[in-house]
Amino acid sequence: MIKLTVTKKDESQKIEKYVKKALSEAPLSFIYKLFRKKDVKVNGHWVKPEYVISSGEEIAIYITDLQLEEFKEKRDISKANLPYEIVYEDKNILLVNKPRGVLVHGDAKEKKHTLANDVINYLYFKGEYDPNLDNAFTPAPAHRLDRNTSGIVAFAKNLNALHSLEELFKDKVDIEKHYQALVVGVLKEGMEISAPLKKDANTGLVKVTSIKDGGMPSLSIVKPLKHYSNYTLVDVNLVTGRTHQIRVHLSYKGYPVVGDSKYGNFEVNKLFKKDYHFENQFLHAYSLKFKEIKGPLEYLSNKEFKSQIPEYMGEILKKLK
Repeated sequence: MIKLTVTKKDESQKIEKYVKKALSEAPLSFIYKLFRKKDVKVNGHWVKPEYVISSGEEIAIYITDLQLEEFKEKRDISKANLPYEIVYEDKNILLVNKPRGVLVHGDAKEKKHTLANDVINYLYFKGEYDPNLDNAFTPAPAHRLDRNTSGIVAFAKNLNALHSLEELFKDKVDIEKHYQALVVGVLKEGMEISAPLKKDANTGLVKVTSIKDGGMPSLSIVKPLKHYSNYTLVDVNLVTGRTHQIRVHLSYKGYPVVGDSKYGNFEVNKLFKKDYHFENQFLHAYSLKFKEIKGPLEYLSNKEFKSQIPEYMGEILKKLK
């Protein structure tokens, strides 16, 4: 977190402008996201971007040390085509089929080889983004997938599109995300899993608990698609979207995701590693469906975009068959 005190020199300006100066290396998309997430406060109270600051006020910006380091580092941008499948693209958005093993954003270990950087290089290559322009909007993802989960990730090419996508993913009323997962066990009927989830800040693991004990409301709708001996390929409609939600919910109900190293069946995982050289969770975000939406992305209403399950996963299903 950054704490700043407004001086006479900086008073009587909008806080949006003040924060842009304080985080001059950060993309505009990140700045606006801070305000939307209520991560900018004045004297302990959340304010809107148009708030006019006064001398002596204390401003708190909730940002991690890792994020600050990333912004200070010179971004290595080069024109390059996108090495991944493009599911859909127009002037506002880009839907990319992310392979497993690729981070959407950087972390402490990997900052350069990320999907976000690859998309930026691609749009620079196409002439739709110029990093040399002052205050240029940096294309950004509107949501994330785990490193080892493959599937569709939505990027915004401009600020209006980012606002629209983030609101859709936040409210989860006018957009549906569907995943395919191979689980251990024979699931004969569909089920709704409504189980609050809480993440342990120390271990990074997520567990089912009560709302009273700090759990966040979480809902997954699961339907069986096909049976393979003692396994079931399922469709999961991720209604809420908490960290590790699908993996924790399915494990909680006795149908762990094959290959899940945190919440899975470790004996089955060993078997899949030995027989199929498969060591990651069998989970793919294959469908993104827009309902009736308004605003700059209204033209996407009632459209559904899909990506095929990765070939190596398909080969495993054939062998199980």
